[in-house]
Amino acid sequence: MMQRSISIVEVGARDGLQNEPGVFTTDNKVALISRVLASGVRRLEVASFVNPKRVPQMADAEAVVAALPELAGISYIGLVLNMKGAERALATRVHELGAVVVASDTFGRKNQGQTIAEGIAEAARILAAARAAKRTAQVTISAAFGCPFEGEVPAARVISIAQAMADAGAAEIALADTIGAAVPSQVEDLVGDIRAALPGLPLRAHFHNTRNTGIANAYAAARTGVSTLDASLGGIGGCPFAPKATGNIPTEDLIYMLERSGFATSVNLEALISASRWLEETLGRAVPGLVSKAGIFPKPQSQAA
Repeated sequence: MMQRSISIVEVGARDGLQNEPGVFTTDNKVALISRVLASGVRRLEVASFVNPKRVPQMADAEAVVAALPELAGISYIGLVLNMKGAERALATRVHELGAVVVASDTFGRKNQGQTIAEGIAEAARILAAARAAKRTAQVTISAAFGCPFEGEVPAARVISIAQAMADAGAAEIALADTIGAAVPSQVEDLVGDIRAALPGLPLRAHFHNTRNTGIANAYAAARTGVSTLDASLGGIGGCPFAPKATGNIPTEDLIYMLERSGFATSVNLEALISASRWLEETLGRAVPGLVSKAGIFPKPQSQAA
């Protein structure tokens, strides 16, 4: 039976902006987040607490979090790759910490200086620190569907990482297609296997659109039991340490697809389209999202002649 409700995590202010060549100001980051909040999205990845020399766009993480509106029912997520980042994040008012384990030794060393085993151990420490601070913490398994350096990633390896992180107390596991290599049948198989291995643990999925399969993969994940999907306003983004990795799936395109497919998201698509057009103007270039260009079908009552 089709799952009727899907939650959204907006990642534009973090994953979306981290690969931008120019600096997006703190005020503009807060404006982006505020516009997405106005559409009804209630969970947002707002910053990553990483080395600013490696990811200059995230140098103002603390300033962004400090400037965000305090609203009931909102969860702000801070991405952290190690304990130093976790300590920085816990000194702010982010509600959730998002740890990362890369499912490839080679990519893990390039992305965060950790092998798989080291990533699992560090993520476990982050989860414990978050619990001690009475914050929620979850784990993303990056490169879960393929590695730019090692090629295919065995599903058994991803399942083993997910099991280790569940045992360490992760509130949620996210499967990330960091390089946009996945296809829907692979998504269905991996999500199904992890749901069977870890029944009851909330699953999230994060897709990049490098090979134009992101929306199809999101649909496959939703149909297979993932409860939450990540997306980036306008479809901007990419990983600085993954060659040729392009943007995330556009939030507005994802909402259009889900709502037309019978899933409830509680997100106002017209407000998202307005936010995406603002982002395009602010960046000074076109963004990959298509629904903001083509418009909603059928035309909403508010736009009827």
